[in-house]
Formats: sequence, C-alpha cells, structure tokens
Amino acid sequence: MSDLCLLGTRKGLITLHRGPTGWALADAVHFLGEPVSAVLADPRDGQWYAALRLGHFGVKLHRSADQGRTWTEVGVPAYPAPVAGSDEKPDTLDQIWCLEPGGADQPGVLWAGTIPGGLFRSGDRGQSWQLMTDLWDRPERKEWFGGGYDHPGIHSINVDPRDSRHVTVGISCGGVWQTHDGGATWQLTADGMRAAYMPPELAGSPNIQDPHRLLHCPGHPEVLWAQHHNGVFRSTDGARHWHEISDVPPSGFGFALAVHPRNADTAWFVPAVKDETRVPVDAKLVVSRTRDGGRSFEVLRQGLPQQHAYDLAYRHGLAVDDAGQCLVLGSTTGGLWVSDDQGDHWQAVSNHLPPVYCVGFVPPASP
Repeated sequence: MSDLCLLGTRKGLITLHRGPTGWALADAVHFLGEPVSAVLADPRDGQWYAALRLGHFGVKLHRSADQGRTWTEVGVPAYPAPVAGSDEKPDTLDQIWCLEPGGADQPGVLWAGTIPGGLFRSGDRGQSWQLMTDLWDRPERKEWFGGGYDHPGIHSINVDPRDSRHVTVGISCGGVWQTHDGGATWQLTADGMRAAYMPPELAGSPNIQDPHRLLHCPGHPEVLWAQHHNGVFRSTDGARHWHEISDVPPSGFGFALAVHPRNADTAWFVPAVKDETRVPVDAKLVVSRTRDGGRSFEVLRQGLPQQHAYDLAYRHGLAVDDAGQCLVLGSTTGGLWVSDDQGDHWQAVSNHLPPVYCVGFVPPASP
C-alpha cells in the first residue's frame, strides 16, 4: 500500500503522505503558484515528473530523482512545422495532459498525451520527444474536435504490461486508438460506443467518441473501462468491442475513473450532472463503485459532503493505489478526500486547496 501521493493543482505540486496519525499534506509546495497539469511517479526508477501549463510562458516539464528535493527542467513535445508555402498555422503545445511510463522492459521510455491531440514518446526520461506521426497524420484526425477544451486532446494512455509495444489511448473527442508495434501504426477501436451529442445517424461513429477517461485493468489488460461523455462503457476483448453499462447511479455522466489493479470487475466513478451544469447530483458528492463488472453499483458517500457540494472531479482527479485498497479524490473546488477501504469511508484532508487537476500515487520503493 502506498503512503505517498502527488497532487497537481492550479497553484503548484503538493504531496500527501500517510503518517502515524493518518493522511496529511506536506508543508512544502513545489512550483508554488504555477498550474501543474500532469504528474507521474515512475515505478521503474523512482523519478518524479511534473508538467506545468504556464500560459504566455508555455509548457514546461521538470524531473526529480530525489522525491522533489531538487528538480531538473527537461524537454517538452513540439509539433511539426507546416509544409512550406501552405496557409496552415503552426500547432502550439497547449498542455501536457497525461504522462505514463513505458513498459518494465523499456527503461527511460515515457509517453505524453497533449492538447492539441498529439501523442509523443521519449526514450531518454523526457530529454527529447518524438511525435507519433502515423496517428498525427491520419486523415481521421481532421474529424476530431475539442470536448471541454477548444482542441482535441489525448488524456489517457495505457501500456500493456504483457507487451510494451501495445498501447491504447483515449482522445476527447477522437475515440479510442491502439498500436501493436510501438506507435508505428494505429487502429481505431471504439466500436460499440455511442455519442448522444451527435445526430442519430452519426452517434455510433467511432472517430467522434468522447471517452472522458480510459483505463485498463493492469492485471487483466484485455478489460478496459471508459467514463464516456454520456455513460460508462466496458470492453472485455482488448477494446475491439465496447458495450454500454446502463443505470449507473446516480448519473452516467462524469470525468474521473479508477480501476482496481488486479480485479477487472471493480471500478470507481465520480458522477455529476451534465452538460452545462457539471456539479454533483443533488449537490451531494458521491463515488459509484461496481464490483461485478457493471451489473450493479454501490453509491459511496460516507465522509463526503452531502449538501451544498459543487465539487467536480477532473479526468485525473481520482486514483487507486497499487494494492487496490486506497483511493484519493481531489476536486475542482479544492476538496481532497482519502479512503483506505476502497471507498466505503472517506476522510476529508482539506477543503481549501487550489483546484486539483490530477492525483497520482507514488509506488512503494522496491526492497
């Protein structure tokens, strides 16, 4: 069970740790005042990464080899220049939306999902980045569009622990894409998803689907879960086909998702009211949990605010540790809660943080 968690917020990187008396926030804040859009604690070598979205000053990426005591600025992804003589405007990196480590057999390999819609790979711990050009150059990308942002973005990256060349990504709004050769070629694999925001004749088009968050079960990577814009979807055949799970209480809409690391039937969601409102149902913050693959759900609320709650959880605002026991939930209104019993009970750690963009556990050090 992990005793340390990284919190990326609008005002810096904050660490949460478990001590003798429970969970508490560290006094020091890294990158104070700067928005942290993505965090990663690499389980392979213990490196920490923090991506900053600095607006006028651009995107920055920092790496730490000593758990945040010191930081080194590394490279950031860059898009190709337009063809000479064309009228196209150059693409500009808006943010690094997610960071994921490569496989256990790929030391130093990182993946980055970005806005606008680029997927990048680094082989040197972030010093340099390579755009996955086959995905970037596909004609289908012209049909992608932004969900909550003006441009499409890649927010979910899943590296198959059985085969590091097999990677599955989720795009808002661009569906689900997979590679089986390390990024050289890509296939669209969102059959069965449904986009209620499109005209009926286009609702099933795989390329315009909006999976808000996409995760596989590390212990059973052929099983994937998606918190979609208009519901929850699940695949049991490696994303070749998806089926919609109906009657998710109290709402099928939401952004955040966590999947148990070994039990593919267990997943957690943070429901909300769509579309324009985007607040908890009935102003009561809850977490919905299934333990049977979506056939039934429990609504977990003990320790969470049950009146006047306007807390929304962003896509990366919910995480479960490698033991599948501890959950951390951060909200847009600065609330932070921890559960040590899979969500049955929640402890409020803070109600006055900056908006929480992302949370991620630091895996325990190998013996």
